[in-house]
Amino acid sequence: MTSSSTLGTALITGASSGIGATYAERLARRGYDLLLVARDQQRLEQLAAQLRDAHGVQVDILKADLTQRADLRAVEQRLASDASISLLVNNAGVAQNGALSDADPDAVDALIQLNVVALTHLSSVAAAAFGKAGRGAIINLASVVALIPEMFNAVYSASKAYVLSLTQTLNHEVAGKGVRVQAVLPGITRTEIWERSGIDAAHLDPRMIMEAGEMVDAALAGFDQGELVTIPSLPEAADWAAVVEARTKLGPNMSRNEAAARYKVAG
Repeated sequence: MTSSSTLGTALITGASSGIGATYAERLARRGYDLLLVARDQQRLEQLAAQLRDAHGVQVDILKADLTQRADLRAVEQRLASDASISLLVNNAGVAQNGALSDADPDAVDALIQLNVVALTHLSSVAAAAFGKAGRGAIINLASVVALIPEMFNAVYSASKAYVLSLTQTLNHEVAGKGVRVQAVLPGITRTEIWERSGIDAAHLDPRMIMEAGEMVDAALAGFDQGELVTIPSLPEAADWAAVVEARTKLGPNMSRNEAAARYKVAG
């Protein structure tokens, strides 16, 4: 795909609905050409046609199930070889409901493959390609449960904590290479993910549910402001800054040559 846009092409995973489709619309509105990746061919084709008509951008689609190694590899190869791609939005993900002790191991493996493995592979390929080109950006969709894991399913929360940690480390690695990185931590967002995970959104407090358009607009505003971590519903940026500062203060004592005195007690 040769991009006609000076902004280049945005590759968006999980693009057929919800947050991914909203990112596609907002980025097309900004003038990006698009490469939309998802499992649902029909939905992808419908969305692509709508975006071409509405915004006059080039839109390509790539049907892929990122839990399948061959499909993931095809997306990796496209990302590595298509020099027009300048933005990766790692949005594809799945949630689970219920306790870890009751979990289906196959469902757990599928979640980890999509939320962790696929995102890691694509982030790695993008970091290499964008770093070599000296330009580009990676947006990884995490969740607020990365910070408050007790609120939700153990495997899903852990997967999103991984996304946050990966993005923070990746930002350090690509610093100075012209590559931007952002982790987006939404709260509950009105998408199909809840129904698919067996959660009835009607039982959730409506004051906690954000519309996908509101969430993506806030996330892109955070991106424009140069934020590494964007929490769309957080009123005071200083609250996140305080968390970062508190974590930084732990640094000097995270690795020492002797145990803390409170652990040196008899018995």
